[in-house]
Amino acid sequence: MLPTTREWVNKAEGDYDVVSLLLRSRKRSRYDPICFHAQQFVEKYLKARLTEAGVAFGKTHDLPSLLNLATTIEPSWSRFTAAFVVLTQWAVLPRYPGTDANRNDARTAVQTCRGFRAYGRKALGLKP
Repeated sequence: MLPTTREWVNKAEGDYDVVSLLLRSRKRSRYDPICFHAQQFVEKYLKARLTEAGVAFGKTHDLPSLLNLATTIEPSWSRFTAAFVVLTQWAVLPRYPGTDANRNDARTAVQTCRGFRAYGRKALGLKP
């Protein structure tokens, strides 16, 4: 694995750890950071796979754009297209007033995050 790929994976797993910690929090109003870190996790695994394959990408938080690049090397990942469209909104919106994630948003974000984790790790030769 390339060193830069490993860095992306480490950063992604850090986001995954944050999601896991927030889910165990007794405070139930942690929906914005859960959604944000779930989006960040997916973004970083997409970038890790693209890096490993030598596919160039720009500085973006747009998961569908990154996925479009990634499906050239991982066609089965296209199953995540709709989920990534929804998850992309959480890269920026929760940082500003006017948009708040709710329980259902957080649940959906976590399901997407967890569901994609196995695909990302397998594609990079990592244990699930």
